[in-house]
Amino acid sequence: MVFRKILYYLNPLNLFKKEKVDMNLRFMHGINKISILMFVVCLVVLLVRYLGR
Repeated sequence: MVFRKILYYLNPLNLFKKEKVDMNLRFMHGINKISILMFVVCLVVLLVRYLGR
């Protein structure tokens, strides 16, 4: 079972194949991207404030 899954991942034909993804999983990925973006923006703001002193 595990060996078949590894072979499936290594198959070049499956690299760009679109898989069925649950809608909740898509929303979760979107929210994660937004939170990472907000974190980076906050780090930049803190850095600018620190260097402005």
